[in-house]
Amino acid sequence: MSNYVYPRFPYVCSAEQRSGETRRHPVVVIGAGPIGLTAALDLAARGQPVVVLDDNDTVSIGSRAVCYAKRPLEIWDRLGCAAPMVDKGVSWNIGKVFFRDQLSYQFDLLPEPDHRWPAMINLQQYHLEEILVDACSRSPLVDLRWKHRLVSLKQTDDHAQLAVETPDGIFTMEAQWVIACDGANSDTRRMVGAEFKGQFFQDRFLIADVKMKADFPTERWFWFDPPFHPGQSVLLHRQSDNIWRIDFQLGWDANPDEEKKPERVIPRIRAMLGESADFELEWVSIYQFACRRIDQFRHGRVLFAGDAAHQVSPFGARGANTGVQDIDNLAWKLSLVLHGEAPDSLIDSYHEERAFAADDNILNSTRATDFITPKTQVSRHFRDAVLDLAQHHAFARPLVNSGRLSTPTPYVTSSLNTPDGAPDSGAMTPGTNAADAPVTRAGQPGWLLNGLGGGFTVLTFDDAVAAKELSVDGIAARVLVVGRDIADAKGLLAERYGAAEGTTYVFRPDQYVTARFPQFDEAAIAAAVRRACGKTGTVQQELAA
Repeated sequence: MSNYVYPRFPYVCSAEQRSGETRRHPVVVIGAGPIGLTAALDLAARGQPVVVLDDNDTVSIGSRAVCYAKRPLEIWDRLGCAAPMVDKGVSWNIGKVFFRDQLSYQFDLLPEPDHRWPAMINLQQYHLEEILVDACSRSPLVDLRWKHRLVSLKQTDDHAQLAVETPDGIFTMEAQWVIACDGANSDTRRMVGAEFKGQFFQDRFLIADVKMKADFPTERWFWFDPPFHPGQSVLLHRQSDNIWRIDFQLGWDANPDEEKKPERVIPRIRAMLGESADFELEWVSIYQFACRRIDQFRHGRVLFAGDAAHQVSPFGARGANTGVQDIDNLAWKLSLVLHGEAPDSLIDSYHEERAFAADDNILNSTRATDFITPKTQVSRHFRDAVLDLAQHHAFARPLVNSGRLSTPTPYVTSSLNTPDGAPDSGAMTPGTNAADAPVTRAGQPGWLLNGLGGGFTVLTFDDAVAAKELSVDGIAARVLVVGRDIADAKGLLAERYGAAEGTTYVFRPDQYVTARFPQFDEAAIAAAVRRACGKTGTVQQELAA
């Protein structure tokens, strides 16, 4: 049924398996999906060798995740992968919500100009994985091993021991750290005895990926109670290669085996598109979704990311996008610990910050699901009234919830943040991810995030600063002076950062603001970097010392 030709990646018997010698690796990643591959690339970009184990020998079957947001694109750009994703994918910013046969309202995810990346791209997961696999294959630090299945895991204080099954038998390897990216049904999670708690929703949805040429615009369209599927909801997205994703709400009583049959799927699509529509089925699946997360993102030497750590409903594109941001949070911390530049306890902040983000995503996802699939007649009357009013009254539109689209969660309560030193400005407080802006460097147009890179960076609007780099306990913090190193091409840099003369920001390696000061102060900056590295003491104690 699929027009996509799945690649087959070769199984290779490793040297350590042939020799029978048990080797200890700094990091072993379990799972070569988008999250595991991103983990490998991020660690490699920080100079860390990493082994990736996957029990399959190809990319994901079916398009699966299709929506990727601006923040993951910024992360993948740092890893050299975003451009081919955007080139292959379908970019969009506009979403429309319909009630029955009328447009209820529409929204723009990126209403202001001068951003490098679109708000969203739609791209089948298998295409995205191919791009990531290709990038991994070009890195000498990534050892991607296909047909390697983790069958048991034991831990000591300083490493984990893994038994791995391959076509040539079972062998043992060790890892200082294991990153489990093996999905919602994670075997690794079961092996460490982790709890996975939350809510399953009593509803079922049909995914139909359809190949067709259609006149629908490149937008996200969501219908409540449409004439072609009365009483339920429908979601439409365009993907690359003239593939369209259609989600039909079915209700809890639907029989999954029956509903996947072409003789059941095709009439639903014809009712939507018209009897004369020319299309073919690419992929069909039934899903029931859950909103839940793991008890702790860290279990000893094992760290969980992506669906292995949390699940949400697909409405809002919070699954894979959230998992990529897990890795963005984890990789720099793990790299500092492996290099001996930060204490082991820094890894605990991974749970602190990403469990906070997971809870935020679960809250938003649960609210969207309750709106899309109301559980009582009163809830349905409320929802329908909101949708009806939203057509003509602006006050009702914020109440419409067809899935709040994925945005980064600010780490507003993080212990790594330095208390805000510039409280008079509301822009870019500590815990917020960096806002991009057009800049020029050496007379060439560019973007701020590319200048921030993947390390600690100080951005200051004090053009009298002479320093180009600070060293904090051997950790380099680059200094970017606006006016000396970069120019504010359109005035948007100062606007987005609420900058006055002297305003200074300190960015972590994941491009989150960790401190903000009214003036450039080397001692305060050094204290903020130490705090972001998980070293004990407050900024005030550091300055007093």
